[in-house]
Amino acid sequence: MNAPLHLDRDGHRTSIKWHRGRRRLSDPVFTGERIIEAMQVGASVEIDLVIHGNEGCAVLHDLTLQRETTGSGKVRDTNAAALREMHLRGNDGEPIADKVLLLEDLCGLLAREGAHPDALLQLDFKEGFSALNSQVIANFGKSVAPIIGSLILSGGDFDAIAALAKAAPGIATGYDPCYGESLARLKATGDYRSFIEQALSKAPDAKMIYLAWDIILSAADAGVDIIEPVHAAGRKVDAWTINHITPETIVRIDRLLRLKVDQITTDDPEGLAKALSS
Repeated sequence: MNAPLHLDRDGHRTSIKWHRGRRRLSDPVFTGERIIEAMQVGASVEIDLVIHGNEGCAVLHDLTLQRETTGSGKVRDTNAAALREMHLRGNDGEPIADKVLLLEDLCGLLAREGAHPDALLQLDFKEGFSALNSQVIANFGKSVAPIIGSLILSGGDFDAIAALAKAAPGIATGYDPCYGESLARLKATGDYRSFIEQALSKAPDAKMIYLAWDIILSAADAGVDIIEPVHAAGRKVDAWTINHITPETIVRIDRLLRLKVDQITTDDPEGLAKALSS
C-alpha cells in the first residue's frame, strides 16, 4: 500500500505520525532504515532522545540500556563508541542487526540521503532541564544543524526544550503538558480550560501541543473542546499514542478526527491507514 501519511476528514487533514520510527506494529523501534524511509516519503516520524556519557544524545527511550539494547547500565554512563557497537532489541526482546543510533549520526545520514520537503522528524527529549549542561546543549546544536529545517524538538519540560533550541536557531519546538498524573488531576478538577491555557502560556513558541488522546476525549466528554483554543492560538495538536489498531481504537480515532486533531501518533501507521480507508 501507499505510505501512510495522512487522513482527510471533512476538509481537515490529519497527519499520521510514525511513533518511534515504526511504519507497522511488527517493526522494531528506532531503526535507521525505517526512519530514512519515513523522511524520504514525507512522513511525520518520532524518535526519543536521552543523554549519553559523552554529553551527546542517543536515539533511545529509556535512561537504562537493558530493555532496548544489548548493553547494560545507564545511558548517561556509557560513551558514544560503546553505544555505536550495541545492537537494538526487537519486539520479542531478542537482538537485531540494527545498532543504536546517535543523534549526530542520524542527522548526518539524513543529510546525505535526503528528505522529502514535507517530512518532519520529531526529537522527543526524554529528560529534564536539570540533566542539561553547556556541553550537552552545544553538542545538540552541532548534531541537528545539517537538517534543522526538517526537525521539531519536543518534550515535557519546556525549560529544557527552550535551552536546547537556543543552540539550534530555526528549529521548531513542541510541548507535551501531559506528564505524571495529568489525567487523574484533570478528572478530579474538571478544569480542562485552565490546563490548556497554562500549556499555551508555558510554551509560547511551541508550534505543536502534544496531548494524550484520553485527555482530549475526556475533555470532550465534559463538554470542553481543548483543541479549539490551540488552533485559535495558531498552533497544532498531536494526539498520542494509539498503540494498536482495534475496533475500539478506531472509534477513538474517529472521534479525534471529528475534533480536528492535526496529527495522530501511532505504533501502526499502516494499520491505521488501512482501517480508515476500508
